[in-house]
Amino acid sequence: MPNLQPARLFLGLISGTSADGIDAALVRFADDTPHARPELVFGRTYAWDPALRARLVALGQQSAQLTLDEVGELDVRIGRAFANAAKAAIADSGIDRGELAAIGSHGQTLRHRAHGDVPYTLQLGDPSSIAERCKVTVVADFRRRDVAAGGHGAPLVPAFHAATLHDAGEDRAVLNLGGIANFTLLPAQGAVRGFDTGPANGLMDAWCLHYTGHGFDAGGTFAASGQVDAALLAGLLDEPWFALQPPKSTGRDQFHLDWVASKLTGDESAADVQATLLALTVRTVADALRASQPGTRRLIACGGGVHNRVLMAALADAMPDLRVESSAAHGLDPDSVEAMAFAWLARETLANRPGNLPAVTGAAGPRVLGGIYPP
Repeated sequence: MPNLQPARLFLGLISGTSADGIDAALVRFADDTPHARPELVFGRTYAWDPALRARLVALGQQSAQLTLDEVGELDVRIGRAFANAAKAAIADSGIDRGELAAIGSHGQTLRHRAHGDVPYTLQLGDPSSIAERCKVTVVADFRRRDVAAGGHGAPLVPAFHAATLHDAGEDRAVLNLGGIANFTLLPAQGAVRGFDTGPANGLMDAWCLHYTGHGFDAGGTFAASGQVDAALLAGLLDEPWFALQPPKSTGRDQFHLDWVASKLTGDESAADVQATLLALTVRTVADALRASQPGTRRLIACGGGVHNRVLMAALADAMPDLRVESSAAHGLDPDSVEAMAFAWLARETLANRPGNLPAVTGAAGPRVLGGIYPP
């Protein structure tokens, strides 16, 4: 294993289920222990090539099919895009490449089917291409080992949340508002748990793009212009997945625009549907938290959804007995938390330490995650 002592800088890369950009986070750790405090040295989101992003969104919505040749080509294209983002982050941050211990690359999820007789999860973004172009050790393919061990391979970020946001004085929950919403439950005493609660930005962004041409609902203004359709909300909540008990995970391949269309009568206004999709996120988050950790006193939110003022206000209204705040209040940039987590996961892999939490993913036990690709 590489010696981590000389360089404690790690670069995390992730493109989430929304495929709204490649998040890069350059992280310095105070020491080599699992609970070392991370310092965000540099964070930025790098845009996808528009044509490539359109392809990814179409695939996520299950509106396109791929041949094996196209899968191979897409894997390399995504890997090159991640390499370009990494090189840009290194240049824009002003660090010397030699200071980097490794790049932790999540890749882009193409499919996540971590249940059934043959469970699998598939992230594209050829790590060999990243290592070759950046001349830095790459750690990638984090989810499949957990799935092989009987887990869901998701969520993986709770291990990072537990290392950085746990407080022995209160029950906390960390809510990631990405394409999919997911929880990390951090009780003052007891085991950490985590699971997906359902759609968040992924559906709202897709609906907003389809009807307004904008890639996301800035500030929640589109949703605020509509009214919640009670009948539609009830139909959406009738999805059997919501009744499943944790551990559980999901993705854009399950919650997509065709799924929404199957619930519509055709009489709804576009703004009302957007308002209802926002209400769906709020309702499923609030219901899940009440059921799984009713003593929660602080909800720490991160991810792109933190910038949706209407969504954040609705979450606070739905859970008046606890404090709802951004992870920024705890020194963690909400836009960089997930990328920071994959920097941390790369560090754990190189140290030969497990990166999963079996109580969260359902795996048979702790596992060292990912593969290592030397420069």
